[in-house]
Amino acid sequence: MISAIFLITPRLVRTEHLEDAPELLERDGVMFSLRGGPRQPKPTDRVWDFVAVYAPDELTEEEFQALYEANRPQVPELNLHY
Repeated sequence: MISAIFLITPRLVRTEHLEDAPELLERDGVMFSLRGGPRQPKPTDRVWDFVAVYAPDELTEEEFQALYEANRPQVPELNLHY
């Protein structure tokens, strides 16, 4: 199973569990592209699913990085070591 993290806005994130991680997915009329993963986090005090990160396809790499950093405090999967 893959934990798909959808970065929507700087304070809005949605997580879904998927069987695979395609390059593009449509959610609520928005196209999301795979920006990272799926990757297996290193072990912590629990076992983590593989993680894939998605963001709106129209974002530049710089916009994606800003969105990723804005959401790190509220999304544990974005702070794991891989």
